[in-house]
Amino acid sequence: MSTAVLRMARAGRYVVLGNPLTFGAFLMLAGLVTLALFGHWIAPYDPLATAVGPRLAPPSTTHWFGTDHLGRDILSRVIVATRLDLLIAISAVTLSFAAGSAAGASAGFYGGWTERIVTRIVDTIMAFPLFVLAMGIMAAVGTSVMNIVLTVALINFPSYARIARAEVNVRRNAGYVEAARLAGNTPRRILAVHIYPNCLPTLIVQASMNMGWAILSAAGLSFIGLGVRPPTAEWGIMVSDGSAFMMSGEWWVSTFPGIALMLAVLSFNLMGDGLRDLIDPRRRS
Repeated sequence: MSTAVLRMARAGRYVVLGNPLTFGAFLMLAGLVTLALFGHWIAPYDPLATAVGPRLAPPSTTHWFGTDHLGRDILSRVIVATRLDLLIAISAVTLSFAAGSAAGASAGFYGGWTERIVTRIVDTIMAFPLFVLAMGIMAAVGTSVMNIVLTVALINFPSYARIARAEVNVRRNAGYVEAARLAGNTPRRILAVHIYPNCLPTLIVQASMNMGWAILSAAGLSFIGLGVRPPTAEWGIMVSDGSAFMMSGEWWVSTFPGIALMLAVLSFNLMGDGLRDLIDPRRRS
């Protein structure tokens, strides 16, 4: 095993075991990934099957999270919904991370028209309340999983572009960059090999935070009827369905999907600092 891998392993052990909150976040994330991968086998009932139990039955040993107004098992739906919500969040954050960081890094390094164009695009997006912008886009293009991914990626684009631009702008005249220029490296290679990797810790922390925001955005769009359509198992839809029964006392219909949503967002938010420490080169020295 190489020295670099050993250093990364030691840094990872220090980060995970040295901070109880980070360790808990990684455990929660591991649980979510497990449910996403194997949820269809773990779920005790078919998440779409109706009348698997009495309508609006409270939590019991048969149905741990109770049943909804159609007699569907809520536990099964919460478990299976994990895959869809994580898939939307990961896809949206990956797209916005790649496009935003590339655009921002180019703007910060080259300046000129590149910087002006990227800045104008970012300013245009940021001129709108982001969730309201997402609502307008979804109302215009229609509801589908792909449209949700693209919409959430678009509203997250400015955060990566601005961070990457600022980070590259600070580093483009650093000593090691000047040394790379004197060594004959092309501007593109300097940006890709010498500058951009040093911006990754900050960008990855932002990505971890955006994962929670992406899950909330997707769930929020589904809650108001502009996201995933019923009867698909999705946390936002389940909270929306259960909100109609809160006043009559059937609290479990929306409470358990809401708890799952909260834990997912919390795990990504807490994981951000741990990832920053793990990727930071100073932790591997």
